[in-house]
Amino acid sequence: MAEQKRDYYEVLGVDRNADDAAIKKAYRVLAKKYHPDMNPGDAEAEKKFKEASEAYAVLSDPDKRRQYDQFGHAAFEGGAGGGAGGFDFSGMDMGDIFGDIFGDLFGGGRRRSASNGPMKGANLRAAVRITFEEAAFGCEKEIEITLKDDCPTCHTTGAKPGTSPETCGKCGGKGKVVYTQQSFLGMVQNVQTCPDCHGTGKIIREKCPDCRGTGYIASRKKIKVAIPAGIDNGQSVRIRDKGEPGSNGGPRGDLLVEVNVSRHPIFQRQDMNVYSTAPISFAQAALGGEVKISTIDGDVLYEVKPGTQTDTRIRLKGKGIPSLRNKAIRGDHYVTLVVQVPTSLNAEAREALRRFDEVSGQTLRSQSGPGPREEKHKKKGFMDKLKETFED
Repeated sequence: MAEQKRDYYEVLGVDRNADDAAIKKAYRVLAKKYHPDMNPGDAEAEKKFKEASEAYAVLSDPDKRRQYDQFGHAAFEGGAGGGAGGFDFSGMDMGDIFGDIFGDLFGGGRRRSASNGPMKGANLRAAVRITFEEAAFGCEKEIEITLKDDCPTCHTTGAKPGTSPETCGKCGGKGKVVYTQQSFLGMVQNVQTCPDCHGTGKIIREKCPDCRGTGYIASRKKIKVAIPAGIDNGQSVRIRDKGEPGSNGGPRGDLLVEVNVSRHPIFQRQDMNVYSTAPISFAQAALGGEVKISTIDGDVLYEVKPGTQTDTRIRLKGKGIPSLRNKAIRGDHYVTLVVQVPTSLNAEAREALRRFDEVSGQTLRSQSGPGPREEKHKKKGFMDKLKETFED
């Protein structure tokens, strides 16, 4: 007695109202799990793979699914026995059914049927170098690349003037050929690119002498590239329709220009913020006052607070990099103030520094009244270290 078939929805583990996406997702999981190549020598796994494939072949086809929903397995009785339980796989194009599954299993991506329909051309790539400021505020650059233009002699046909391409006899102008072969699922059809016309559907007997049958003439062209404000190192600018020509009437590809930003001697960038250091004198740090700070907008004056310590970080709001999406929005500029210690002093300056140290020490003692240990510690403080630096 023949084994009774399981319900196709039960086999895939989906509801009877499941949409196409849910059915495909369920099948992908089962196909990966039970594929014979993943389970060599496992007869039970092969059986379940065939069962799932049969269920998917029916439920993924709107007409077959409608028949199955109305009549059940009886709708397909009397098949040629190519698949599990007597289902007929012969004559079916299994490339669309299994292509994405096998691509995932073996790392090849989704397998698509060859076609001589219009196809977009490949993208071209180039690079341009700009300065830090040009990246911040945008600019226009000119690059030189090799572009293919329509051949003026044959007008892209690739054929010698007075002749024309012929329809490929092997594929009948379709650009693809169908091969039928026996597999563990029965007779299946594989669609491949025609080896004679390479998918174009045309054969050129006499090639154009100028383009040698390609239909295009390559030449060096200068292209202007508009670099947007706020672009960062390594990002690309896309120029539409400046790539390789399409095939069979398809559009041209695009030109992708990678932007390389040169390093700046002062500024560093992180996202939309700029970072730098600025030297200030000891007197400016102690007494406060205006100091000049370099920014990407030019020099600005900043009021330093009295008693500012070295490595103090300040923020210049809105002095950073403009947003790539909205140049009216800008980041900030963070500046680290570094107190500069003189490397050489004359006798007068040395004496002035000693008097300053003495007065500063008396002021500190009168204010805090330090004990012996604290006094000793203060003598080895900032001013004493500074004095030792100046002395021979």
